[in-house]
Amino acid sequence: MINTIDLNSDLGESFGQWTMGNDNAVLEIVSSANIACGFHAGSPDGILRTLKAAKLHNVSIGAHVAYPDLVGFGRRNMDIASDELTADVIYQIGALQGLAKAVGLSVTYVKPHGALYNTIAHDKCQALAVIEAILAVDPQLVLVALAGSPLITLAKEKGLHVIAEAFADRAYHADGTLVSRKKEGAVLHDPKRVAQRMLQLVQEGGIESIEGIFTAIEADSICVHGDSPDAVNLAKNVKETLINHGVEIKAFAPALLKSEG
Repeated sequence: MINTIDLNSDLGESFGQWTMGNDNAVLEIVSSANIACGFHAGSPDGILRTLKAAKLHNVSIGAHVAYPDLVGFGRRNMDIASDELTADVIYQIGALQGLAKAVGLSVTYVKPHGALYNTIAHDKCQALAVIEAILAVDPQLVLVALAGSPLITLAKEKGLHVIAEAFADRAYHADGTLVSRKKEGAVLHDPKRVAQRMLQLVQEGGIESIEGIFTAIEADSICVHGDSPDAVNLAKNVKETLINHGVEIKAFAPALLKSEG
């Protein structure tokens, strides 16, 4: 049984007058926040507000890098040249680092978003491009990757620290891959069911797949998507259920608040 685990959420995804999720409420619950960097979502002023709130709640922050796909919310696959993808990721990390520095925070990890996340879990070419970008910016940055994916081994071989992640509100196939959002049942909305699945994850080391088969998943972080209308209730139920069963919610990376004076 796992005694400590990180709880993260994708935040900072509002754009101008368009509001996505409830960042302030979610930040009261999670231990880490994956902050949009402007490519799939997020405008500079909105990202800055989310960072200020993250600092207030002492939540660790990571760069939620993505394909350049505002229209598709970063959930469309893209065939991008390696050097271009590397530059895109460097650009996004740098943008968030600048905004974070302005509020006295440091970016401690990188979590790819959406289609990029799923692609690099198994696509070595794009995975290497993302790894190269992270190493070029700061080799101490942690990479968050899909639990059980080949990316974890590849990134470790290249010298990166890696955290394996499970999704609270997503269905899994028996091979450990996520069920496509295009399919019915891919996204889970029942807070109690989601919380019990995550309790099973920490107690038994896996969950039941969409095929009805127990699937082993080794994870050090649990994600609840911030863009879900149920995000606050889902995150709250997961946290309360785990804590009530003796599991501590704790960030895998420190918040790294800038010291005063």
